Amino acid sequence: MFTRTKTRTVHFDAPFTLKGLDGPHPAGDYQVQDDEEQITGISWLAYRRVATAIEVVAGKTTSLIDINPSELDAALEMDRALSGQESPNKTH
Repeated sequence: MFTRTKTRTVHFDAPFTLKGLDGPHPAGDYQVQDDEEQITGISWLAYRRVATAIEVVAGKTTSLIDINPSELDAALEMDRALSGQESPNKTH
C-alpha cells in the first residue's frame, strides 16, 4: 500500500496543550505531519489520514509526538477565538 507524509505549519498565538504533550507549550509555529495511505479498490486516487504528529523542541531535542487531529483542530479554533481572529475556510 502506498503511503505519503504531508507537512504543514500551524501557528498558536497563545500557549496551548494537547493530550500526549508534557504540559503547556509556548505560542509559535509548529510543524505537523499527516501520514496518509492510499485507498485502493476505487476508480480515482484518494488517501485517508492514518496518523498525525506534531514536532516539539525541548532544549536541543526535537521530537515527533502523535496527536489526535481533531484535538489539534479544536486547540487551533480556541486559539483563534482567544486572539479574536476569524476561522479560516474549514474545507479539508
